[in-house]
Amino acid sequence: MPSTPQDQDTVEVDLGGREVTVPKGGLYDRYRMNPDLDAIARDPRVSGVDFFRQLPKTRVDSPIGPTLTPNFYYTMSTARLTMLAPSKAIRTRLPEELSPLELAPGLGIVSVMFFRYDVCDIDFYTEATVGIAVKPARHGKLGFFDLVTGLKNERLDAYVLSLPVSSDIAQVRGHDGYGFPKWVTDLDVDIDDRRTTARVANDAGGVDLAFSAATPSQKAYASGERVGSLTSYTKINGGWHSTLNQTNVLNAGTTRSTRDVTLQLGEGRMSDDLRSLKPKRTVQFDVMTEGQAALHMPVPTSVPPRNT
Repeated sequence: MPSTPQDQDTVEVDLGGREVTVPKGGLYDRYRMNPDLDAIARDPRVSGVDFFRQLPKTRVDSPIGPTLTPNFYYTMSTARLTMLAPSKAIRTRLPEELSPLELAPGLGIVSVMFFRYDVCDIDFYTEATVGIAVKPARHGKLGFFDLVTGLKNERLDAYVLSLPVSSDIAQVRGHDGYGFPKWVTDLDVDIDDRRTTARVANDAGGVDLAFSAATPSQKAYASGERVGSLTSYTKINGGWHSTLNQTNVLNAGTTRSTRDVTLQLGEGRMSDDLRSLKPKRTVQFDVMTEGQAALHMPVPTSVPPRNT
């Protein structure tokens, strides 16, 4: 689904010298990352804003110019397919400073994720990712806690190989501001309590990657009851940075069954990245049909050399 319908008026905004279009009268046009939470709470798609009242925004300088952090996602849904892959293949795609999180010796964890952001500070968009679970940069030795919480989606450290998005502002902010490998493409993501589908287009308009599965049974959580985190590592101007994404889970479910899971690899960057990891087996499918998130701007971090 395109981020901006063809018949919707747009305005141009400047992000660090880059001109991007955003929906006229949308959240970014109105608030420039400084939202009126009371007004957003009145949006029928938003179940509440208490999670965000506890996260005051801070003005920071960044490669995309002065901005407020974190970026708020008021209504979103996600799907994550977790697979096992040979550590040998994973290491060929990781920077030498990072090491894979291993379920067993020689067996690492990779994932394909899909995101749909219905209401957020930079307006509606969708994205998808191929990522690698890595050991936290804060230490070099794998702890059991890291493995368990990573598989449960409570806390995960990752290195992203590809991250296509559906809107210009998401691409510029993600690529220039965060250091992520983002590009714009047609990207459909539909997630409800019955079915989860996604399609990522390649440059020629064909299929890069497509996905379809029955949505796992969902469990409701009170706001703040289940808050997970994802820390992603990127290099910006030659230095390592970490980006924290906090997720407030409101409705989510997990299954180990893959009977109704269809992942189609086509021709394109995402499929190439996933094939390079040589995934062996799908071990888990997680869907969050409703959630919220706060994406913080990257901060410099120390990533020690890999000890292998």
